[in-house]
Amino acid sequence: MPEVSVIIGSDSDYEVIKPALEELERLKISYELRVLSAHRSPDLLREYIRGAERRGIKLFIAGAGMSAHLPGVIASYTVLPVIGVPTGGMLSGLDALFSMVQMPGGVPVAVMGVGKAGAKNAGILAGQILALSDPGLKKRLKTRRKNLQKQVLEKQDRLLEKIKKEK
Repeated sequence: MPEVSVIIGSDSDYEVIKPALEELERLKISYELRVLSAHRSPDLLREYIRGAERRGIKLFIAGAGMSAHLPGVIASYTVLPVIGVPTGGMLSGLDALFSMVQMPGGVPVAVMGVGKAGAKNAGILAGQILALSDPGLKKRLKTRRKNLQKQVLEKQDRLLEKIKKEK
């Protein structure tokens, strides 16, 4: 049974949201992916969101560009956490980012950075939220963080070796 619902407004958002899916898989978090538009399929979106909690969904990741209303519309139908990912737009995604971060008080959306890095962080943040009640997931997140630290040290070693050879 999926814990996370990942919704994109269009199939063109898939390549940007893909890093979120990869992070969810890496952390062994079950998810389902849907293409539902806040503007082109609002009735289907509303019906899907209203049934999500009964199906075991614990949070949403929503990727959208241009007007980027999808995360806010989702948040208007649920009290479950919603993580928004600006996937692009007319102003290199800044228009989508501004749209998402300007939610009215009382209907929050946690907004990540624009693009693939933002999507990756959305997957990790979803894991951190779910880890509040899942010790195994918390352990996987800590291991992931240690691996990132190891990668930084390896990059440092390679850089220092390169500099040494240049002298």
